[in-house]
Amino acid sequence: MIIDFKKYSSVRIGEAFEVEVLDTKREFEGFIIGGANNLLVSPSPKKLALLGKEFDFIEVIEQNSSFCTLKIGCACNAKKIYLFAKEHNLAGFEFLGKIPGLLGGLLKMNAGLKEENISKNLLSISTADKELLKEDCAFSYRCCGVKKVMFEAIFSLKYGFDEQKDEALKQARNNQPNGASFGSIFKNPKDDFAGRLIEVVGLKGFKKGDAMISKKHANFLINTKNASFDDALFLIELAKKRVFEEFGIHLEKEVIII
Repeated sequence: MIIDFKKYSSVRIGEAFEVEVLDTKREFEGFIIGGANNLLVSPSPKKLALLGKEFDFIEVIEQNSSFCTLKIGCACNAKKIYLFAKEHNLAGFEFLGKIPGLLGGLLKMNAGLKEENISKNLLSISTADKELLKEDCAFSYRCCGVKKVMFEAIFSLKYGFDEQKDEALKQARNNQPNGASFGSIFKNPKDDFAGRLIEVVGLKGFKKGDAMISKKHANFLINTKNASFDDALFLIELAKKRVFEEFGIHLEKEVIII
């Protein structure tokens, strides 16, 4: 199928490319785009694919008075998982209420908010040829060590959806800027914040073409109208360079450039 990334990606940057649909578990040498929420797509990306609708599901596979075990397809979006957990009074997915993306991408980035992350209640992940236990997936801050395509995941959740936590996490997400963006450009370095560092070096609100480092939060790049790949890449590299020159800190990208 043809996907126009200017319409499909969250930052609204990119051209139209052929994207393969994986409707069965099989090997794929290329990049899975998921919901394209943290992607900057170049004019000449690598081979692209996404998971078919067969992997958009939530299935209860075990349930008792203490916990509920779910199998979730990696094409399932965060909002659907959040609403399922809320409806069935399950704890652990409250942070997904305002995080965009499909499960595969959430796992790949070990997505989270505050102290919560997607791997916290994970048991295992299925690839084309095997099931990997959580401890074999090398999860760390905004990172997962699984290199193969992820098709399904199993989670064990306790009961007690936390309404107070849900509201607090939504408020934390509401403090982030609106507009077409990737979310965070960089991972936060140890004991500091990427946004603070970028602001200190004077780049908050800085523009290149229609790409702008947000005036509200300097770790967000906003496409104000019709930003190009080159505009966005220029700002990302400029922020990285300025922060290193000023603080000696290498900012690590959270956005994936393909």
